[in-house]
Amino acid sequence: MPVAKTESQETMARQPDDKPAAKSKNDDGTLIRELALLLDETNLTEIEVERAGLRVRVARNISISATVPAAPVQAIAAAPIAAAPPAGTTGDLSKHPGVVTSPMVGTAYWAPEPGAKPFIEIGAKVSVGQTLLIIEAMKTMNQIPSPRAGTVTQILVEDGQPVEFDEPLVIIE
Repeated sequence: MPVAKTESQETMARQPDDKPAAKSKNDDGTLIRELALLLDETNLTEIEVERAGLRVRVARNISISATVPAAPVQAIAAAPIAAAPPAGTTGDLSKHPGVVTSPMVGTAYWAPEPGAKPFIEIGAKVSVGQTLLIIEAMKTMNQIPSPRAGTVTQILVEDGQPVEFDEPLVIIE
């Protein structure tokens, strides 16, 4: 004997009409283009959307690199240029009694910000604890203080130059 189904039973027995094959490829391409445009507009690197059983993920590769703020060319030109050590004397400078070496790996800067007056110049008198340079390490600006009083005779690094641990930075006599 056939059983009569109620309307609610028929609704429950129906399968959802969300088959990916029902979508046209043109609609899929449009969706992908819209998602790619959305990535550009929002500066996202990845987005995933699910509609009617169709899951679309759009991602772009972005290489991450550390950027160092460049000092304006005018600031470099206006700053006194350090006397370059003669070839083959790098070892002599590291043994100089007035050498100040880098306490860390990072990027050396002559001024607190691009375009600002440098902390020191060749011929400048410095006192104990006075800031000579800044070394940026992991987005932290570290002031390098003078260990002694005296006169700056050489600046051994360029503004914005990467420096290594124990590398000679300045000579104070």
